[in-house]
Amino acid sequence: MFGSLETRAEFGNVVPFVLWFNFSAGFVYIVAGAGLLLSRRWAVYTSLLVAVSTILVFVAFGVHVIGGGGFERRTIGALTIRSLFWIAVAIVSIRALKRTPHSGP
Repeated sequence: MFGSLETRAEFGNVVPFVLWFNFSAGFVYIVAGAGLLLSRRWAVYTSLLVAVSTILVFVAFGVHVIGGGGFERRTIGALTIRSLFWIAVAIVSIRALKRTPHSGP
């Protein structure tokens, strides 16, 4: 992403919007994880936002592939794992939120 042309060429058929999403989402992963560890209500919504956003990028990636765009097969696996992980985090955190009484932010 930030390397030379030769370095970027080694990655193969990278889908730029997926690459940029993953890079940007990494910062949100850290914020959501920290919030969940600190039992903050907003972190539940952040994890849900990450799950939904990842699924939407996966759908856009599917449209890209169906439209004949180049891609690496490992992207399918990576997006599947990320989607399933954040769906699980969102479900678990929503259930935990429902079980805890409201006690601040």
